[in-house]
Amino acid sequence: MIENSKQRNEDFRRILVGNFVIGQAEKDAVNQVLDSGQISEGPKTEEFERKWAEFVGTKHCVATSSGTGALITVFTALKHLLNLNERKKVITSPLTYISDANALALTGFEPVFVDINPETFCIEPEAVSCYLEQVSDPENYSMILPVDLMGYPVKVDAFEKIAQKYNLSVVEDAAEAHGTSYKGHICGSQAIAGIFSFYIAHNIQAGEMGAITTNNYELYQLCKKIKANGRSCACPVCTRANGVCPLLQSYEGKDDFDPRFSHDLIGYNFKTMEFQSALALSQIKNVTDIIKKRRENVCMLNAGLKQFSDVLKLPYYGEDISYLAYPLVIKRPDLISRKFLRKELEENGIETRSLFGCIPTQQLAYEYLKADYKGKLPHAEYIGSNGFYIGCHQYLSKEDIDYVIMMFKKIIGKVI
Repeated sequence: MIENSKQRNEDFRRILVGNFVIGQAEKDAVNQVLDSGQISEGPKTEEFERKWAEFVGTKHCVATSSGTGALITVFTALKHLLNLNERKKVITSPLTYISDANALALTGFEPVFVDINPETFCIEPEAVSCYLEQVSDPENYSMILPVDLMGYPVKVDAFEKIAQKYNLSVVEDAAEAHGTSYKGHICGSQAIAGIFSFYIAHNIQAGEMGAITTNNYELYQLCKKIKANGRSCACPVCTRANGVCPLLQSYEGKDDFDPRFSHDLIGYNFKTMEFQSALALSQIKNVTDIIKKRRENVCMLNAGLKQFSDVLKLPYYGEDISYLAYPLVIKRPDLISRKFLRKELEENGIETRSLFGCIPTQQLAYEYLKADYKGKLPHAEYIGSNGFYIGCHQYLSKEDIDYVIMMFKKIIGKVI
């Protein structure tokens, strides 16, 4: 009988999807914030924005309180910048974390879904192009929002060509692809904007935090303002403490004008805290090693589980991919169900997560779209029902990986 949580032997291990080991460097980073007396975003956040823009390869970066906040901020900013109020439709992926669809809906856009490539979990330019050729109202479309799911890169250059043809903008959701590169460019650097999340299970971890990257200065300024309740000032570094304020000087003659409490846009409070920025900075120093270790773990898992390739679709390996996790898709649900396999893995200490689900047909919040998409998203629906992932993070040891492989062999060996 397979060991479960009530029958643990001395070999039992707990293998988490994501982990964050708080070492001395992280403790020192947090203590520096405490000692500074600056808790709300300040110099650490400004330093993070500079270093993340440098890492990704863009001119500008705006830190936000979460990846969802980054999405909402950039969509709102693009509405102002490009006057998108009448162009509400946005083509995006049906298989992703629900924040993409939610952020679009909350900012007045309408998510439109095309099916994914089952190998990469990403939407393909060919599918988007084919879709746009068939619609009767291309003028009502404003954006393409491809998602680098699980760290796999989208073909952003091809999406840009489609966008030029139809007068669209491309926003790349690179939340799960920290350090993944495509044709020599880091994900999040080539579209008008890239967005990132630094959630606890991601490659660069800060607990909760997000970022927007862009080379467009006007978009950068709008994002800076919108994420701070639409306030008038958007300087990269505030110099008021030094007695200098460019915006204040431009309003010379106005009585008692304070740009921090003057708002020329309707915005949100998506500012981050210095603690999160400090933690992210401590991780950026090790980003190359983090990515390398995750790739090594994916290689070991693929080698160890290769014998089950008739039952499980293993993730393909690439030297340019920064893996968020280790995704698996059950190829023979007639032999073994996802529910059974996940239950057995969990009982043996291996944490799992489903691959999000197909948003318009499998998420209750978007059930009103289910009839419209019936039969149109077969790959997303199949993976939404049969896909899941486990951890491949940098804190896993070889012994942890061996344990995972051993448990898969025991569990699957019972049913095939």
